[in-house]
Amino acid sequence: MNIILFGPPGAGKGTQAKYLVSKLNAFQISTGDILRQEIKRNTEIGKIITNDMNVGKFISDEIVNKLIKDIIFDPSKKNKLIFDGYPRSLSQAKNLDLLLNTSNQKIDLIFFLNVNKDTIIERIEKRKVIEKRSDDELNTILKRYDKYMETTRPVLDHYSKNPKFNEIDGTLKIEEITAKIDAFLNV
Repeated sequence: MNIILFGPPGAGKGTQAKYLVSKLNAFQISTGDILRQEIKRNTEIGKIITNDMNVGKFISDEIVNKLIKDIIFDPSKKNKLIFDGYPRSLSQAKNLDLLLNTSNQKIDLIFFLNVNKDTIIERIEKRKVIEKRSDDELNTILKRYDKYMETTRPVLDHYSKNPKFNEIDGTLKIEEITAKIDAFLNV
């Protein structure tokens, strides 16, 4: 089963993705984790990512698509992908459609965790204390939130027409969101 989770930074995608990975014996495809891994390895791509993130920019589709492709074509992960934060742009969504078609896969469910800016700020401040994440500076997050809302409107339009699309109130408690997701899984 391949599932897309999308929503603004701090919406709870990672939390729900981890749950789905465990429940479905799947693989989490977190662009955030993949990008942080490139930064940690201090690759050329990692240096570009660091510079972009520090000024609140999204990482280019070209970089993200390149990092995602190898994962999608890994035979051990076929039809066991939980996309956490990808796609974030219409270009990425079209790339994902192409990669999945080419690898004889499809998306089974799409969940949009819809969360307002105030809730995001509250969650990011808690996450920063608990996880000590360097990408959680409030000004950076607010820039990323605004850019996310601007960039993902076409993605939302693209997927909202799909019968597998489900919007979930992301301001609910974690357990309530999980219960709503479970209701769609039928497993």
